[in-house]
Amino acid sequence: MRRLAVLLIFGLLMASSRGSASPQRQPAAGPIRAKDRIVVVISLDGFPAWTFDDPTLPTPTLRRLAREGVVAQRMKVSNPSVTWPNHTSMVTGVQPDKHGVLYNGILVRGGPNRPPRVEPWRDKAEMVRVPTVYDLAYKAGLTTAQVDWVAIQNPGTITWEFGERPKVQGAIEKEMIAEGLLTDKEVEGFDKNNSIWRDQVWTNAAIHILKKHKPNLLLFHLLNLDSTHHRYGPKTAAGYTAQAYIDTRVQQVLDALTSADLLERSTILIVSDHGFKTAKRTIRANAALRQKGLLTGEGANLACDAYVVPEGGTAMAYVTNPENRARLVPQIREAFLALEGVAGVLEPADFHKLGMPTPDENDQMADLVLVAKDGYSFSSSNTGPPVVDVGEGSNPGNHGYLGTDPDMDAIFIAWGYGIQGGQRLSVIQNVDVAPTIAALLGLKMEGIAGKELAAILNLSETGKK
Repeated sequence: MRRLAVLLIFGLLMASSRGSASPQRQPAAGPIRAKDRIVVVISLDGFPAWTFDDPTLPTPTLRRLAREGVVAQRMKVSNPSVTWPNHTSMVTGVQPDKHGVLYNGILVRGGPNRPPRVEPWRDKAEMVRVPTVYDLAYKAGLTTAQVDWVAIQNPGTITWEFGERPKVQGAIEKEMIAEGLLTDKEVEGFDKNNSIWRDQVWTNAAIHILKKHKPNLLLFHLLNLDSTHHRYGPKTAAGYTAQAYIDTRVQQVLDALTSADLLERSTILIVSDHGFKTAKRTIRANAALRQKGLLTGEGANLACDAYVVPEGGTAMAYVTNPENRARLVPQIREAFLALEGVAGVLEPADFHKLGMPTPDENDQMADLVLVAKDGYSFSSSNTGPPVVDVGEGSNPGNHGYLGTDPDMDAIFIAWGYGIQGGQRLSVIQNVDVAPTIAALLGLKMEGIAGKELAAILNLSETGKK
């Protein structure tokens, strides 16, 4: 029954996509000043580069943009290969060892013998330790916008926004409600609705902002594919359907730019934050700590000398009392090296090679990083056997593996104004995205690791300003 439902949805999506006219890129009538340009960055969360190698993947809009514009064979991602750190790398041009975002939120230590926790809803200033490309654009007098971007709460440099958790009192939300695009009740219960519906609302919000406010920079993030890949795994009927669905969302944005007469001055960058792979076995690292007597109790009464925070294919291991590090780190390292499914245990001396900070540089960083073997992932469970099969109702799809794993590679497509079309890049880094956005807006980011993808740009005739 589940398979039939997925196929029916797929058929409906294909029918709707056939009804959309494909906007054709038109050359600009003349030089376009930076203040009149529009750069739209669309992040397709959890879209692996390797799935784009499949000629049967039903993504006609993405394929056309890749064919007419510029496509990279692979885009290498940051460690850990999870959503917030990689989105932050793409807008800062530096790795997590510099920008500081290591989780989908901020890690808060619970104190001696208490587990750390990850809190997502913290202000951007607490999380991101370096300037972003949207900060630079805003300070240069350009307008900025975000829809469902991450690590971006209360940044002070976003002109218009419709966030991951929209609010009835928000300016864009009020505009959409007034125009009948959304209701108060839908906004109030937003996070309780399914991710397919939320992706559609976020798309409507992006289109509304583009048409009404014409921002110079829009950062737009779609989430349903990631949720689907977690639940069913990549390269499944559900995964293909979700990829087809987001392809139609990209087409909607292009149609909106066309109808608003904005396409000729717009650049579209399609990116993803990480790839995906399937695991058949789950490592319960905290259950292993319980067996060693390093974790006791449950719930509010849980006490621990060490604790592991999973990130999918890797996990962060902490000694909860710094005074015990010298004694406990070697002990838990040996315990995890002996555990089924663990490929390696990395120490602070290894962290900079991964683009990650040491605990001395960032107190959110772990004492050890655990690495899973192929076919394994880490979970947060702290009871039962330390290693179990992925069961019914569990998530077989995972990311978070080391960025050197080709299955974690992301996509990059550039199309539209200022892009020298017809090029095929081999491998780029996700930190190259920020300086390339800056160049498209006539700006330059200083002191970063990423490099502007100058070979794909055709902006010389317009000047910088």
